[in-house]
Amino acid sequence: MRVQKPKGTVDILPETSGQWEKVEQTARDLFKRANYREIRTPSFENYEIFSRSSGETSDVVEKEMYDFYDKGQRHIALRPEGTAGVVRAYVENKLYGPETVKPFNVYYIAPMYRYERPQAGRQREFHQIGVESFGSNSYLADVETIMLGHDLLGELGVKNYELHINTLGDSQVRQAYHEALVNYFTPVKDQLSEDSKRRLEKNPLRILDSKAEEDKQFLPDAPKIRDYLDDESKENFKNILAALDELGVKYVIDDDLVRGLDYYTGVIFEFMVDDKSLWASPSTVLGGGRYNHLVEEFDGPETPAVGFGIGEERLMLVLSKQNPALFADQGIDFFITNIGEGSAMYAVKTARKLRGLGFSAQYDVDQKKLKNQFKKADRVGASYVVTLGAKEIAAGKLTIKRLSDGEQFSLEFSDLEDREKLLSKIEK
Repeated sequence: MRVQKPKGTVDILPETSGQWEKVEQTARDLFKRANYREIRTPSFENYEIFSRSSGETSDVVEKEMYDFYDKGQRHIALRPEGTAGVVRAYVENKLYGPETVKPFNVYYIAPMYRYERPQAGRQREFHQIGVESFGSNSYLADVETIMLGHDLLGELGVKNYELHINTLGDSQVRQAYHEALVNYFTPVKDQLSEDSKRRLEKNPLRILDSKAEEDKQFLPDAPKIRDYLDDESKENFKNILAALDELGVKYVIDDDLVRGLDYYTGVIFEFMVDDKSLWASPSTVLGGGRYNHLVEEFDGPETPAVGFGIGEERLMLVLSKQNPALFADQGIDFFITNIGEGSAMYAVKTARKLRGLGFSAQYDVDQKKLKNQFKKADRVGASYVVTLGAKEIAAGKLTIKRLSDGEQFSLEFSDLEDREKLLSKIEK
């Protein structure tokens, strides 16, 4: 039997895992500077966690969910997105209590699962970076979330990205808009796709997100939700846009933007990248919005919330084209070579000392000939080569060669006690 990975999954091998690590560390650093802390939730949850939050008519629930009955006949689903599990954890662990500082800000970096057609930047097992903020209904919480997404893409070196933004208003606005869409689409129901015919009964807002050719002809003239906003929703949206203007965050008000999950209320947004070398038309790399009723849906108290998610595979695809320098192999700081009887443990101890000072360091565990050790130092991209022989060991010294220009330095073993002292002697 030939052993293969399942369709829609990829092996992230050591030659590329460092690239993922660089992206994730950049995200972690930015989120921590904004005082967001990491949360880790299970990779599978009870099925209703996602069916209740995403909506029974969503593509996620109808077509893409990996769900099954376990040996205890519990209906389980692999998480298709990050928000629902975080909300469940927020409610179950009573993080809404008075002892929790509000807003309660968290981030996650985790694998997700959806059964969909694999393609470039989209797999059945994929990875998502996301943030969630609970407890504030202020427009500044929306601005903070959008700004974090904008600044993360900027720090990573993404080019030609543009913020598309819209608002869904509150529940009353959505109800009025729901009725307007039903009135608009009902006369042409027989011409709609099968999915949209079904959604017309339960959630006509989803028709606006349809990619079916039968539906597209009716979308340009469909009612716009902005025409149904109440004064409070209009004022909130106005404040968000004014803040983005002041922050220099450019945006496009996109009436066709509805997002794919039922839990969104209020402002919704997507950052789209326009790059013809990647795709024919602008494509979303980051999306999110406000979801003020999801905590209540999970039997928690009324709690406003806002967040976003990034598909990491798609982000990596963009960065490999737009900022390959981010992924340049940095190599290691030191490679320790040694020759002569009794020198091996000196190499081990030297590597350990250097690692203790915060440097990356490696030695040859196979103890091959010195010539081969130098070749390995070159192959792993070492910046410096340390040479240890009987003469150096007897004298309590070590020779360090800087590979960029070939300059050599003779140091005392005692120089390995202090990072700054060592750097002062070997750097240009």
